[in-house]
Amino acid sequence: MSKYMLLFQGTSFSSKSPKEIQVLRDYLYCINTDGMIERVVAPEDADYQFLLDTYQGTDSFHRLEEGQYFMPGFVDLHVHAPQWAQSGTALDIPLYDWLNTYTFPLESKFSDLEFAQKVYDDVVSTLLANGTTTALYFATVHKEASLLLAQICASKGQRGLVGKVVMDDPEQNPDYYRDADTSTALADTEEFIIAVKELAKATKQGVYPVVTPRFIPSCTDEGLKGLGELAAKYDTYVQSHCSESDWAHGYVKDRFQKNDAFALHDFGLLRDKSVMAHCNFLDDPDAELFADTGTAIAHCPISNAYFANSVIPVARFHAKNVEIGLGSDLSGGFSPSLFDNIRQAVMSSRMLEDGVNTSLPAEARGVPESRITVHEAFYLATAGGGESLSLPIGRIQENYAWDVQVIDTRLPSAKLPIFDEFEDIQDIFQKIMYLARPEHIREVWVQGEKVHTR
Repeated sequence: MSKYMLLFQGTSFSSKSPKEIQVLRDYLYCINTDGMIERVVAPEDADYQFLLDTYQGTDSFHRLEEGQYFMPGFVDLHVHAPQWAQSGTALDIPLYDWLNTYTFPLESKFSDLEFAQKVYDDVVSTLLANGTTTALYFATVHKEASLLLAQICASKGQRGLVGKVVMDDPEQNPDYYRDADTSTALADTEEFIIAVKELAKATKQGVYPVVTPRFIPSCTDEGLKGLGELAAKYDTYVQSHCSESDWAHGYVKDRFQKNDAFALHDFGLLRDKSVMAHCNFLDDPDAELFADTGTAIAHCPISNAYFANSVIPVARFHAKNVEIGLGSDLSGGFSPSLFDNIRQAVMSSRMLEDGVNTSLPAEARGVPESRITVHEAFYLATAGGGESLSLPIGRIQENYAWDVQVIDTRLPSAKLPIFDEFEDIQDIFQKIMYLARPEHIREVWVQGEKVHTR
C-alpha cells in the first residue's frame, strides 16, 4: 500500500514572507490521508526519482501540464453569504441607507430555508470556483438557515467558519429583521455553536462556529457581554465590523466615548480567534490593542471603495504587527474573486500614498510609505488569512493543508500573454495576479480532496 494518499508534481507559488514569493520548481508534494502536506521533495533530493517511479501511472499521481502552476487556496476573511443575492446592486448609496433599503429586507428572507438553500448552495460553489478554499461567513439572524450554511460548506468541501448574526437591539434594528430579544439571541447562538461543533466531528476540512455581533450599533450592551462570554465558554472564533465608516465609527464614539476596538474589548470580543472587518479608522492605540490581543483585520479593499470613506493603512498596521488578511465583503464588495481584491488592495494603497487631490502639491497629497506590492496583497489573500485564523492553511509547505488552486496560463480561450518560454518566473507570477480570471482556475483542492474542476 502506498505511503501517501496523493503525490503531485509541478511548480508552485507560495508566500515565503509578506514581501517575498517562494517558487518551488517541479517539486513533489506528498499528501497524507488527513489531507496534509507531509513532505515537499525537491528535484535534487535523493528519493525524488524513486517517488516518481513508484507513483507514476497510479490514480494517486497528479502531474501539472506545461503552463500550469499550484497556488494556495484563497482565504476570504469576510463574506456576507446571504448578500450574494444582491451582489452588484445599490453600491452608489450610503451604508446606512444601503443596509435598510436593500440588505436587511433581503436577509430577512432567509427564514425561508428553501430560499436559503438556493442562495447558499450557489455562493459556496461560486467561491470555490474562484479559488476560495476557506471562507469566514456572516449568515443571518436565523439559527436554522445559519446551520444550513455550515452544512453546505461541509458537504461541498469548503472550510467554512460560519456565524449566526446577532442583532438584538429593538431600537436600532427593523422590526421585521432582528432577534426577538437578547435572551433569544444568546440562546440561539449557543445552540448554533453546539450544533456546528457536532457537525465538525464528521467534516474532514473543518467547519467552525463563529460568535457574530453584526456590529456595535445593532447590539445591546447585554447582548455584547453575553456573546463575549459564549466565545470564552466555547473557545470560538469571533467576527464583527469595526470602525468601518464615518457613520459607524462616530456612532460608537458617541455611545461609549471610545473607539470600536476598546468597546469590543470591554465585552470580551477581542481575542486570538477574533477577526474584525474593515478597521479603516483604527488609531495607533487601537492597532496596538489588536496586536496585543491577537485580533486580526479583514481588509476589504473593493468594499471600502464604496462604503468606508477611507483607505485602510495596511502598511502601517503591518508595521505594528497586526495580523491582516483579505476579504471580499460580498456584497459591499461586488466580486467573489480574491484576485480582484488583491488588485484593488494594491491600487488603493498606491492612491493612499500618492493622494488624489490634484489641487494639492504632489508632496502634500498622500500618506507616505502606504503602498503595498502585489506580493504583499497575495500574502494577505493566502498566508495572512491563515495566520489570522491560526490555522495551517494559506501556504504550500510541510504540515499545511493541501488547499490549492491549479492555474492554467495556456488556456486556449484565455491565454495569458506569455510568449517567451524562458520568461522570468516572477514575471509569470505577476501576470497571473493581474490577469487571472475564474476560467484559469482548472482545479481546486481542499484538505486533499478535489472540490472543483473546470
